[in-house]
Amino acid sequence: MSVERVHTEEWGEGTIEVFRLSNGSGAWAEVSNMGAGIVAVAVPDRAGRVDDVALGFKAYSDFMVDTACYGKTPGRYANRIAKGELTLGGKSYQLAINNGPNHLHGGPTNYSRRLWLSEPDAEGVTFVMCSPDGDENYPGNLEARVRYTFTAENELRIELSATTDALTVVNLTNHAYWNLSGIGAGTALNHELKLHAAKWLPTDPTLIPTGELQPVAGTPMDFTQSKPLGRDLGADFPALKFGKGYDNCWVVDGWEPGKRCRVAELFDPASGRLMTVESDQPGVQVYTGNWLGHGELTNKAGGRYADYDGVAIECQDFPDSPNKPHFPSTELRPGEEYHRTIRFRFSVQ
Repeated sequence: MSVERVHTEEWGEGTIEVFRLSNGSGAWAEVSNMGAGIVAVAVPDRAGRVDDVALGFKAYSDFMVDTACYGKTPGRYANRIAKGELTLGGKSYQLAINNGPNHLHGGPTNYSRRLWLSEPDAEGVTFVMCSPDGDENYPGNLEARVRYTFTAENELRIELSATTDALTVVNLTNHAYWNLSGIGAGTALNHELKLHAAKWLPTDPTLIPTGELQPVAGTPMDFTQSKPLGRDLGADFPALKFGKGYDNCWVVDGWEPGKRCRVAELFDPASGRLMTVESDQPGVQVYTGNWLGHGELTNKAGGRYADYDGVAIECQDFPDSPNKPHFPSTELRPGEEYHRTIRFRFSVQ
């Protein structure tokens, strides 16, 4: 493993830093203090050709202004909280409304839109964010850490951790968009996805979970057997109409606190690339890039992204858990440590 700082650029009152993690086989990943995010992941196809499979932009600084969270770490609470309403310890907090009637990804100035502190070492890079009490109206001073390493087996490992000095909620994930065909390949709807998830979370039309955990069997939400992302995308099914595609959370089979589980396999028949996802998070949000075509930034191929050009597979706690007491708790107390892991492993078939 080698760790190299490959880019620096002044941005506002800080400095953008990009680091390349190389494993000696010709594969590599680039990560950045821009939202503690993934900038690029270059891995071989079945013919040995190395290409970048993570969506992003031609100019590094565009990651700081994009509105779709490309590759980054949203927070303090990823995904949605209904009406921005949060009650902790008997006290109510009103969070920003920035997604229809709801709160999304921690608010308009969430962690994905900030420069984190970089701490590179010989094995990887850790990014640190000190979020003050009252940040986006969340209680408690929170220190969040995101660590990236890249193994000889082409596995990108992410460790997410946080501590607080007051009762708060935390839900961190990575929001990379993947297209295993490489830069400029177009739609990802021909990718085949398998989820190790026999249940999913139905939502209301604003994508807030109803609180039910429903079986996927017999519905377009069934990915227990691998199928193309686009096969059922146009089905006459409420969830697919609410989000113009998949933007839903599934319940990971066999999950229990601290247990790392197989979550998903994403396969591209054209290139032969296979991405295997593991995590100790209870849920996985799959978003098929339903609104990527609304961006104005120049992508890595020199054009614009279209809807469905990439898919996000976000390992996380359930949306709106603070308002659903029967969901796994996302509360964090002083003296406790929030700790989660995500692993993306790349191979070929």
